Amino acid sequence: MKSKLITLFALLFVLNSNAASAQTAMDIAAKMYPGWNLGNTLEAGPCSWLSNDVDYETGWQGTKTTQEIIDYVKEKGFRSVRIPCSWHIHMDSNHKIKKQWMDRVQEIVDYCIKDSLYVVLNDHYDNGWIERSFDSQTPQSIEQNCAMLDNMWQQIATRFRDYDHHLLFAGLNEPDAGRDDNNRKAEIDALVKYEQTFINTVRATGGNNATRVLVVQGPCTDISVSYDYAELPIDPTPSALMFEVHFYSPYNFCQMEKDESWGNAFYYWGASNHFPSSTHNPYWGEEDFVISELEKMKEKFTSKGIPVYLGEFGALWRTMPSGESQNKHNASIYAWYKTVTQHAVSNGIIPVVWDTNYSQRPSGTIIDRNNLSIYCQRAYDGIIEGCAAASWPFPTLIEDVTINGADHSFNHQIYDLQGRPLPDIPEKGIYIMDGMKYVK
Repeated sequence: MKSKLITLFALLFVLNSNAASAQTAMDIAAKMYPGWNLGNTLEAGPCSWLSNDVDYETGWQGTKTTQEIIDYVKEKGFRSVRIPCSWHIHMDSNHKIKKQWMDRVQEIVDYCIKDSLYVVLNDHYDNGWIERSFDSQTPQSIEQNCAMLDNMWQQIATRFRDYDHHLLFAGLNEPDAGRDDNNRKAEIDALVKYEQTFINTVRATGGNNATRVLVVQGPCTDISVSYDYAELPIDPTPSALMFEVHFYSPYNFCQMEKDESWGNAFYYWGASNHFPSSTHNPYWGEEDFVISELEKMKEKFTSKGIPVYLGEFGALWRTMPSGESQNKHNASIYAWYKTVTQHAVSNGIIPVVWDTNYSQRPSGTIIDRNNLSIYCQRAYDGIIEGCAAASWPFPTLIEDVTINGADHSFNHQIYDLQGRPLPDIPEKGIYIMDGMKYVK
């Protein structure tokens, strides 16, 4: 009996090892939602009032990242962390990333890995060195940018080469390409060239980077522009790319802080949340619009096996002026976050909320990192309940099972080896969760 158990455990180890190495981007995507952004932190700068690069971490918000903060993020149900990060502004005169900066970034990545969270590490705005170069590009500037991108990602990829599939790399953030009708093709051609440089550089460093999931950005990370014009670079590793877009729409509700001459801010969103006689009810961009935008990404990418990474989404939570309904606004916040999250997941899109740790309204903050508490409960509830209401539309390593003639998706449920769902966290044994076998 003892030898049979040893053989069984050895077989499970082999099965899981093979499964882990065979995981596609879509397999991993199914385990990454909901996601959370460590915003306004490692991407801060330039900060001329700070002399130490590491102090940039608190240049735009005042809380230093700790293991306890990441523990809290996991405790609240987030399964991945996006780390927006600057690199170019932290290089020395020889274009080497300063060691103290690289060490601090790695320390924060390790906080997430310790909690078994997936991590997406990018090159964020970074003072716009490449993301704002498209309107003035020349063949020479494109080549120079490619050389710098190669230099940067070679350093990053080499440092993190031995990390497993829980770490993903994203080449850029919001490349400002494709807006100009007259220059769109040239801008998108340059973007694809940058993304190809990113892929080639990372893959060439070897180790786990040869198969690591990489994330490439759509033009302007805009859903409609990407749907119409996006082109993908070539990856020598099959099924290891994700495609990134962002979503802050309708702008009047999500990001517009005050009324303008051309239009009013929307304080309300959702068919049942309008406030009578208000001039701040929406006239565009409600449920049908949001759903149709997300469905575009399924049509173009996820239905073809390329998961979409919604690397940022969010809306401003406001304090209503006198005479306006705070309750209706709060309900609108909940409805928007739930709608975006639910229909993202249901279309094979990983929703990753933008969070700035800014506690004065209007604010897009979800988690108060200083107090380890939820700052905007309505937004948080919308995210969690949106995920619960959704169903990931694609199979992963273990397909859906049939129990007593009925189909059941795993949906993060824990199962025994006979495919029977378990109502509680199990004691010792062998179980299936998220398409993988686990020994407890």
